Amino acid sequence: MNGALKWKLVAGFVLVFVAGGIAGAALGGLYARHLFFDVHYPRRVGDRMKERLRAELSLTPEQVAKVSPIVDKTAAQLQEIRRDTGRRVHAIMTEAHKEIAVNLTDEQRQKLQQIEERHRRWRHRRGPREFAPESSPTTP
Repeated sequence: MNGALKWKLVAGFVLVFVAGGIAGAALGGLYARHLFFDVHYPRRVGDRMKERLRAELSLTPEQVAKVSPIVDKTAAQLQEIRRDTGRRVHAIMTEAHKEIAVNLTDEQRQKLQQIEERHRRWRHRRGPREFAPESSPTTP
């Protein structure tokens, strides 16, 4: 085997290795996106529950029709619990920030307000939330 052939083989193996890494990263990214963002979208809980029950229990269309109202009611109840929990968390954080702001300098209060604004923008990008008032609690 001559030197040129060896280098071509090495280059070919490196190229296949890099292509496999790129393909793995792309597929891993798609799976991670599905796992972390698509699956956990709260408004689709009912649809996911119905699909899982249909697939895992091999439900007939008639059974799906009978089960659907129950699943829809359950999904609505879970969504209400999620809203209530969000409101409670927001109220607790608002109160904590009010208590913290009393112990801060004006510059620190301003930074706390910037943190809250950054959080508000992050939440806004994720979609409207019913429990998030737009007022800032850091003014003493």
